[in-house]
Amino acid sequence: MSTAPTELHIVHKPDIGRFETIVDGLRCEADYRLDGHTMHMTHTGVPGQLEGRGIAAALVKAALNWARAEGHKVNPLCSYVRVYIKRHPEWQDLLA
Repeated sequence: MSTAPTELHIVHKPDIGRFETIVDGLRCEADYRLDGHTMHMTHTGVPGQLEGRGIAAALVKAALNWARAEGHKVNPLCSYVRVYIKRHPEWQDLLA
């Protein structure tokens, strides 16, 4: 399993419900919608040429860390987020 590049700079844009990073000039994102104290994670997107670098995992981890810090539960509507949480038991307590 590959890891995210060390220079990855993830930005949280709460006004549009997104965690994003730019890699090689391309935007990668994890989108969510907040409903009360539930964070509905709706989409994770990484351009094809950037797949396999751990970027999506880093974005999801940043989003989950934020959800935990804010006291939110997570509803993983995105299939990638569902699989990520299933594979990483340390996040399962966040499930809505």
